[in-house]
Amino acid sequence: MKRFFALLAFLLLTLTTASTARAAGHPGNDDTILVKLPNQATMTLYVKDKAQLRQMRQYKLDSLIVLLDAYITQAEAAGKNSKSEQVTLEFYPAKEQPGKQVPEQIRITVRNQGPGNQNKSADRVDVVLGRAFGVTVYDKPDDKEGVSVRISSTPDSVKEAQRKARQEERNNRAVHSNFNIDLGLNTLVNRETPVGGQDFDLRPIGSRYLSLNWHYDIRVGKKGSPLHLLTGPELAFNNYMLDKNLQFIESGNRTVVALDATNPDRELQKSKLAVSTINLPLVAVLDFKNKKGRDAFRIGAGGFVGYRLGSHTKIKYEDNGNTKKDKDRGSYNLADFQYGLQGTIGIRGLDLFAKYNLNETFKNNRGPQAQTLSFGVSLLQ
Repeated sequence: MKRFFALLAFLLLTLTTASTARAAGHPGNDDTILVKLPNQATMTLYVKDKAQLRQMRQYKLDSLIVLLDAYITQAEAAGKNSKSEQVTLEFYPAKEQPGKQVPEQIRITVRNQGPGNQNKSADRVDVVLGRAFGVTVYDKPDDKEGVSVRISSTPDSVKEAQRKARQEERNNRAVHSNFNIDLGLNTLVNRETPVGGQDFDLRPIGSRYLSLNWHYDIRVGKKGSPLHLLTGPELAFNNYMLDKNLQFIESGNRTVVALDATNPDRELQKSKLAVSTINLPLVAVLDFKNKKGRDAFRIGAGGFVGYRLGSHTKIKYEDNGNTKKDKDRGSYNLADFQYGLQGTIGIRGLDLFAKYNLNETFKNNRGPQAQTLSFGVSLLQ
């Protein structure tokens, strides 16, 4: 990079002496520092506050310039020998020179668009010191000033370094936890209508499923193994919304789906049975990563057990021009314990799930004989 080291040396020296002033017309509350360069050019730096720049004072100027000179030379050499338009090298001077005031990590990214680029994009070098301070240098041979330098408190390379560090830390842990939400629909399959009840259908959109999941992801095997075990508590809510004017009604020691005999002509806007449960799954997952270590494809299968926490029915209707809602809590002869199978499949950031209850939704001969099937999408994975 032409004149890069002279500019960088002058820049670092200026950090301890440059005066600050508010930039007229510049959006936000950023501080502005005007730097006079040896070639009579000027450079304007925008940062959130002066404290970010003062962090550089802990480093010795001559030692830092020598380090950057050697590291950038290596990075530029690697960039010339690479077919890629971008080459990133990481150095750890604090480990190489223990006890000295040098950055813990230096990340250097060389971007070279090459002479054939029709847009004449500037050659570029990003230098990140630690994880807080970044310098971006553009080489512009067609520009009279020759070189421009930009400093920002959160450059793109810093964000990428932080993201990569978090991803590496996550991948290195054998066990980590996460929170996600399953959102989907319910249906009742293998249904049989009991004596005294009516055949019924569920409203597809109204019969919703929601689950709040606190999962533990346990890697099986050494680092990089795609096999994981997934477990952890799930708080689930199943809604079964009936069509027409039917209701879930407790009749003696049975639960039936029928019209309300006391108001057979009442038009219901909504009629549903809501059930909340606490579940514990155990799912084996194969999680494959791409070359950058990001999620590419996942598939998993396993089972779950659960216990009913509560249940209630709710109807909504019009009465003399007023909207009324009646809610009745009760067991409605629902099975307290449940168990079943579940699976998941995902591509990149999209995950789909399905859960099938092997047990009957209602107790034996105490309600409509059916099993619950839930399916949908997982959010916040």
